[in-house]
Order: sequence, then C-alpha cells, then structure tokens
Amino acid sequence: MSHIAFLGTGLLGGALVEAAATRGERITVWNRTAEKARALEAFGVTVAATPADAARGAERVHLVLRDDAVVEEVVAALRPGLAPDAVIVDHTTTQPALTAERARRLNAEGVRYLHCPVFIGPAAARQGQGTILAAGPRGLFDAVQPALARMAPKVEYVGERPDAAAVLKLCGNAFIIGLSALVADTLSVAGGAGVPGEDALRVIGLFNPSSTISGRGRLMAAGDWTPSFELSMARKDVRLMLETADGRPLAALPSIAARMDALIAEGHGGDDLAVLGRDARP
Repeated sequence: MSHIAFLGTGLLGGALVEAAATRGERITVWNRTAEKARALEAFGVTVAATPADAARGAERVHLVLRDDAVVEEVVAALRPGLAPDAVIVDHTTTQPALTAERARRLNAEGVRYLHCPVFIGPAAARQGQGTILAAGPRGLFDAVQPALARMAPKVEYVGERPDAAAVLKLCGNAFIIGLSALVADTLSVAGGAGVPGEDALRVIGLFNPSSTISGRGRLMAAGDWTPSFELSMARKDVRLMLETADGRPLAALPSIAARMDALIAEGHGGDDLAVLGRDARP
C-alpha cells in the first residue's frame, strides 16, 4: 500500500487514520497536540515532530484541520518535506473565497492541491462510510480517486472550479445544522404542550423530507411562488408554534417568523411558502 500522511488527528482525522491503518496503509501523522497523534501509535502509525517530517516521503498528504488560517500555517510548514509529485488532499471545511485563492496560488507554484471536504463523522470514518466532495484539476482528481474511494463509498467530483466543493460543503452543513435546529424546535413545541418528544418524532417520521426538498426547493430555484401553502397561513401556524412552545428557547422558528413578517409586509402574504427563498437565487 502507499505511504500517506495525515496532518490533524482530532476526532475526524484520528478516525480516518484508524480506518487507513486497518486497510494496511503506511501512515505518518502529525498533530499540534502531540498526545492526540501519539494515541494512534497503537494502530502502527509513525508520529512526526513537524508537518514537514510528516509529509516527507508521502504520496498523499491529507489535511483535516480547523479552518483556513490553520490550513495556511500547516501547508507552509509541510512544504519543505513535500515531494514534487505528492498531492495535498485537504478535507478541511473552509471559506470558499479563501479556498479558491489558496488552490490557485498553490497550483501555480507547482503544488498539487485538491480540496476534498467530507460529510463523514468519526464513527462512519472508521467504517469507511460517508461522502467526499472533490474540486480542482480533473487530472489530479483522477489520480487520487481510487484512494478516496477506499475512504468512502461516495466520491463526488464537482468540477474544476476550486471553491466548488467548499461552497457545497457549507450548503450541506447549512442543511444539517438547520434541520437539527428545527428538530429541536419541534421537540420544544411538543414539550410546551406536555407531549412526549417521542410522539413528535413519530409525526416527523410520517413525512418524506426528500419530497418537500425536491418540491418546494425546485419552486425556490425557479422563482415560482404560485400558492399551494400561502405564506400568511404558514405565518399563522408559526405563531401557534411559538405560543405552544410556552417560552422555551427556540433555535430557528423566531428567525423564520421574522423573515415571514418582512415578506408579508412587502406584499407576499398570498404567495407560496416557497417565497422564503426569494432572495436565494444567484
């Protein structure tokens, strides 16, 4: 198997290292907090003292870091040990504009850099599950695609635009975070009326979320506000939800109500609920 490096061995990075070690990869790791890296020695990995030492001799250098600032710092530190034909595979969730600038700069300097953020949790990483997005030069993606496919069953190449994967990762996380906030608010509405959360979750289970997403999402994307569920009626329902929550802190519904009020004040009360996406299109 190949010699690879992982820089960043927190919850996700450590889990990815464990899975790679199980596949028989030869791995060198580095982490700012050395104890987190040394905890992986039980899996047969080598712990490096510096990013450059970790990168030295590796065919691929995987980054699983906190943010853009840390990526810039670590990339600068690893480059003295980076082989000319090695590929930096950056799994960090980053700001799109900064990602695009970094990718263009590094590739122009001859560094083979590919941005590959993931939808993978630590447990899924250990089992080789989840999804990897990839954006950057097509030839570079083709070279690492087999390795990425060993990490996750779904590898989506989203094109050569260097920030495409960064944008789509944020879109996915926005959905996950927003959905989690709405589930929390749903449980708060139920709790405000003394109804067990399990009952509320059972009602949620009656719906097909993908149908709502594809249906109303397509209307939003197309700018079609032909009413089937009028915004004013939906706002009335949100008022009832807020009242029923009985003062419990809510994560999403108050902001939704405020946005609805602004749109209704602009004359959109008779439009479909999809008008919430009026300003979302490019």
